[in-house]
Amino acid sequence: MIGEPVCSVQALSAHHPCTVHAVNALRLRKVVRARHGRHGEGVVRIDLWGVVSVTVTGGRGAPPAGRAADLLACLGWQPDELVRDEVLIDRIWADELPDDPRDALYTCAKRLRRALTLSGADPVVLERGRSGYALRVAPEQVDVHRFRGLTRDARDSEEPAQRAFLYGRAIRTAQGTPMAGFDSPWAERVRQALSRELLVAQLGSASAWMTLGCQRELTATLTELTVEHPLNEAVAGLLMEALERAGQPNEALREFARIREELRQRLGVAPGPELQARFAQLLAAAPRTGAAA
Repeated sequence: MIGEPVCSVQALSAHHPCTVHAVNALRLRKVVRARHGRHGEGVVRIDLWGVVSVTVTGGRGAPPAGRAADLLACLGWQPDELVRDEVLIDRIWADELPDDPRDALYTCAKRLRRALTLSGADPVVLERGRSGYALRVAPEQVDVHRFRGLTRDARDSEEPAQRAFLYGRAIRTAQGTPMAGFDSPWAERVRQALSRELLVAQLGSASAWMTLGCQRELTATLTELTVEHPLNEAVAGLLMEALERAGQPNEALREFARIREELRQRLGVAPGPELQARFAQLLAAAPRTGAAA
């Protein structure tokens, strides 16, 4: 997966640039853990990536199910905020409303509170306000918000090794389909948004590792990413750059030919100016390859 350290420290020469920077990045772990996660007994962790679940350190664990899990997802999306009843009802049921939506929401909240209590959480974590519910946890206790915090820190960093490390931590947080099993238009919009954010993080990670001189190690993982996103020009462009830097200009030209044909067949369009410019640079450097003619 893009974002994992693409270079094994043990497998590389001590003088390989990836080794040097990976070792430096590993030193950031304690700092990152302190900033992006709480520790100790009774700390609630909410996972929205994959099956929605709650984990309490030192607790037994009793993940909510059905609509109670859907309610947890809605509240975890806005931690420590009061979310109004009508917003929750729309997110959970949309146009398929139960006979008494507010009573159904109350039942969901009751089941969620029971699951939280059985997990070892303090019942006051789920708070009933005057016109809605709130999940009284800090953003860093929810995996989605830890992911966003890590990617924000990665973007803000001027050090490529630190960016690679932080993006890697973020991407390892994003495992599975967000809110799996939650079937509603709102949940689908969230999934699409998080999918876009994850791709941005994957590209940021790859770019950072390439700056560190790991282009050879990146070619396989970027190729996998083109399978997941065959029409994404940013992914194709980064793969072309990695291949060129790795001394494989013919393969870079073939990648351009692939995405050009995919775009033509599936969307009826040509590659954009940035990808065209990269293609022209490759041709100028290796005019006799003819791989993408």
